[in-house]
Amino acid sequence: MNGLVLRPVAAADLPDMLRMAAASADGISSLPNDEAKLRARIEASMQAFSSPDDASGEETYLFVLQDQTAGRLVGCAGIAASAGFFDRFYSYRNEFVVHASATLGVSQRMHTLHLCHDLTGATLLTSFFLEPSYEQTPAAQLLSRARLLFIQAHAERFSDRIAAENPGVTDALGQSPFWDAVGRQFFGMDYSQAEAVIGGRSKALIADLMPPSPIPVVLLPAAAQLALGQLHPVGEVPFSVLMDEGFDADSYVDIFDGGPTVEAPLASLRSIRHHRAHTVQPGSSAGPRRWHLVVRPGREDFAAVLAEIGEILHADELPALQPRTGETLLSTPLWPEES
Repeated sequence: MNGLVLRPVAAADLPDMLRMAAASADGISSLPNDEAKLRARIEASMQAFSSPDDASGEETYLFVLQDQTAGRLVGCAGIAASAGFFDRFYSYRNEFVVHASATLGVSQRMHTLHLCHDLTGATLLTSFFLEPSYEQTPAAQLLSRARLLFIQAHAERFSDRIAAENPGVTDALGQSPFWDAVGRQFFGMDYSQAEAVIGGRSKALIADLMPPSPIPVVLLPAAAQLALGQLHPVGEVPFSVLMDEGFDADSYVDIFDGGPTVEAPLASLRSIRHHRAHTVQPGSSAGPRRWHLVVRPGREDFAAVLAEIGEILHADELPALQPRTGETLLSTPLWPEES
């Protein structure tokens, strides 16, 4: 774990980013498997990290996870400062309505999907990819949760509401039962065609053709009902980290594949509730230590590692960060004693 460092993406990372984009499942990651688009994504991120100007909300930030021991990148994750900055950010909101008839003595609670843009303006966690051999290690914690400390450290650039889309269920042929039952009826394309047309652009293109009235879930085919709010297997690792953080997964689903869209106030999340600021002291600690995520909270020099530290943070405990005595770093426990 000591060899892993999370840092902002750099121009020289393009070959590794192309490798990871090619390895990610089609339609699952928001990481485009296209050299020109990836280069543009990297350049936009570098501009966001380095810009001295006040943030506008259109910024996107991309982080890479480097295994210094192996000498290569093994993961990436991103942040979109404001979801739907250029257009509204659509989701389906789960609601339950009661239909009753006093004359007939019948009352029924019905699950409906309401097309909404409640999450427009929320800060969006994006582009999570981690090599499979690292998925069952604390690398996933570092890759996902360090973003939250970055947001906390630069709160003026982000919303106080955080959201993340998660991939929905697809069948053996890569088709989405939810899309077939809903989106295809109004968009006139199958799932793979629609993915190619949207190509990472705003889903408002789809929402504009969707009916504005609520959709009764009971009227959907059984396969679509079963898929609603369910997770594609490739999303299980990042989703589990978000659930441990305290995100709500019950309110919204994606209009594309019906996967769960999670959201929460930043201040309620575990990493934020348990985080601390430290002034780095010289030497090393002789007392008890616990595993933490430790973050240098700048922008261009942002870095995050996993380290065993004590109550007082000593420079010798963080060889990967090489901190300066007197520098302020942030930490949050890898496994809090209480949540």
